[in-house]
Amino acid sequence: MTCVLLGGIRDGDIRHDASVGDVAATPILDWGNGDVARLYDDIAGGAIQSAREFVVSAHRSVGARIRAVYGLDDRQPVSVTLSRGRGSCSQRLAVVEALARRDGTATRVRGLVLRGEFWYPRFRHLHAVIPKSVLLAWPEFLVDERWRDISEIVSPAALSYVEPFTNAGKETLFDAIGRAPVSWGKSVSCDCLDFSEFVGRDLGTFESRDELFEKFGQTMSTPARVLLDPAFRNWSASG
Repeated sequence: MTCVLLGGIRDGDIRHDASVGDVAATPILDWGNGDVARLYDDIAGGAIQSAREFVVSAHRSVGARIRAVYGLDDRQPVSVTLSRGRGSCSQRLAVVEALARRDGTATRVRGLVLRGEFWYPRFRHLHAVIPKSVLLAWPEFLVDERWRDISEIVSPAALSYVEPFTNAGKETLFDAIGRAPVSWGKSVSCDCLDFSEFVGRDLGTFESRDELFEKFGQTMSTPARVLLDPAFRNWSASG
């Protein structure tokens, strides 16, 4: 019952697949902010980089500079995440998106409703308060004239073995995509981290995470988020 009460995801039956992406700033992806601009300048460094190279550099930089915590507000502006120096996987992925948009690379997100069991190993003693369903905004980038998800871009090109992701301990999902691509859909074979068993619904693609959360709400209801986020956003996710 607790999981149901905490949930804030709204129902919707229409799969949304019309997104062409964008480079514009949004309330979440506020890349015009001074802190975002300074981080962008540090990453770009005056060097000529391809769109793929820049996204890889941005992912590494965000991973090194922004401490992993369990923040619950998926609509938190990127500038706030940077000013605090900490963020959830979703919040840190949003920073990478904002930086890519500032660099001129179009982004969009795929909306995935995951079963709460995906996070059971990380919260071994808190299963009762994990929402039944969790809404994930999974970034995609228009690189080399094709939409590619974040893990396809930042993971190594060739892999002989993929260590399973346990979703426990120091490695977060944000970290894991740096060593292996992720598959959210069933595939015959995949040198990747296959999480398809946890996908309850694929909502399709959206122009921005702002649009996704506007249409479907967030994982946590507003009262639960206001109550719990101050504690969770200071709780380290990397041990």
